[in-house]
Amino acid sequence: MKTPVYLNALRAFEASARHQSFSAAAQELNVTPAAVGQLVRSLEEWLGSPLFHRFSTGRARLVATDAALRALPDIRAGLDKLSLGLEILREGSSSGVLTVTVSPAFAAKWLLPRIERFQAACPETDLRLDTSLKPVDFAAQRIDIGVRYGAGSWPGLVAEKLMEEEIYPVCSPALLHKQGVLHSPAGLAHVTLIHDLSMDGHAGFPTWEAWLDKAGVDQVTERRGLRINNSAAVLQAAIDGSGVALARSVMAGDDVAAGRLVRLFPELRLHSPLAYYIVYRAECASLPRLAAFRAWLQAEASAG
Repeated sequence: MKTPVYLNALRAFEASARHQSFSAAAQELNVTPAAVGQLVRSLEEWLGSPLFHRFSTGRARLVATDAALRALPDIRAGLDKLSLGLEILREGSSSGVLTVTVSPAFAAKWLLPRIERFQAACPETDLRLDTSLKPVDFAAQRIDIGVRYGAGSWPGLVAEKLMEEEIYPVCSPALLHKQGVLHSPAGLAHVTLIHDLSMDGHAGFPTWEAWLDKAGVDQVTERRGLRINNSAAVLQAAIDGSGVALARSVMAGDDVAAGRLVRLFPELRLHSPLAYYIVYRAECASLPRLAAFRAWLQAEASAG
């Protein structure tokens, strides 16, 4: 096998199988669909057997054969090892692109307001942010490092606790002044409660029900109110005076410090069972730009 030629063909095959599409694979590999199709055909000719069932209609027009499906895990592992090997060859430098995965809300409310300090400290590193709440395959999607919110366990990844947080109600200064009833938790019965559904159903995710139970308040109907599936939008709704939000301190800290939001009932303390974690693959830990970004995250978190 001519390694340079068939290495490209293997990459084309793996991407096509993952996307079930030559076009989507071509977009990922930055080549034309025709080029991907030709690479896959060259591999099929060398093997003497097809790698895909091809259909002219239906949602999935490209379906890997049984033999191809059995081979894919080893091929993906091999391609991943090759990519890592190339990174190791470049270990002497922290230059290059660092791909970071974070949730959209964490990016907006914590990371982006601070990112200029990392860029000033490591100008040779170019950051690429992948903002998503969905689980991502670090190897397949070429993710270097991320920050995730949860209980601290993600298969195949090292997880280092970055920040714990408190849960507390917040509202705008204008709403606090206008309502005049928020001198005790019982006053929440007279305002709109804003609910964060970004991790709805996730075990341990803070809810109004949990906070009201901690506060010993039973006359507030927590099922009513405004429901939003983005934590940053929840806080923005509170800033705009739409109601009282149940905030997470990491997300709301800057807004409270700047006076855009007021923390209500500070004497009531509720700590979240979940926390923020730095996550990455163990085999990538020694990469200089990853190590530099990890150290910077830890320093920023420690600074408060």
